[in-house]
Amino acid sequence: MKIYFAGSIRGGRKDAQLYNNIIAYLREKGQVLTEHVGSTDLSWKGETSRKDEEIYNRDIEWLKSADILIAEVTNPSLGVGYELAIAEKLQIPTLCLYRTENGKSLSAMIQGNNTFTCKKYKTILNVQQSIDDFIQDVI
Repeated sequence: MKIYFAGSIRGGRKDAQLYNNIIAYLREKGQVLTEHVGSTDLSWKGETSRKDEEIYNRDIEWLKSADILIAEVTNPSLGVGYELAIAEKLQIPTLCLYRTENGKSLSAMIQGNNTFTCKKYKTILNVQQSIDDFIQDVI
């Protein structure tokens, strides 16, 4: 199974270690196409060795080839939102994971979209259970 993981890069890297932990778990389930998103060496500037157009083209090709998309959407990101819209258009099963922080809540455009499965979590164990349930439901 090919898994596209989406998480904030240029929108902020405060959850990079969390992304890395999620990706490590996803590797047990299949091929994670976007492992770099979890790199703690990657700053908010993103992949500075590549042009934006190269990143866009590569990521779209990865997304088109994905069987599922798992997105951590706690930290708002224009890129992740764009990836979610493309996944919806391509009818790729999508799981959105989020935590409630400091009075912030998940966008109605994500939570109100019934093509996405949205799961609130508090711990990495909650994340793992949500991933397991999602994969079982879509496969």
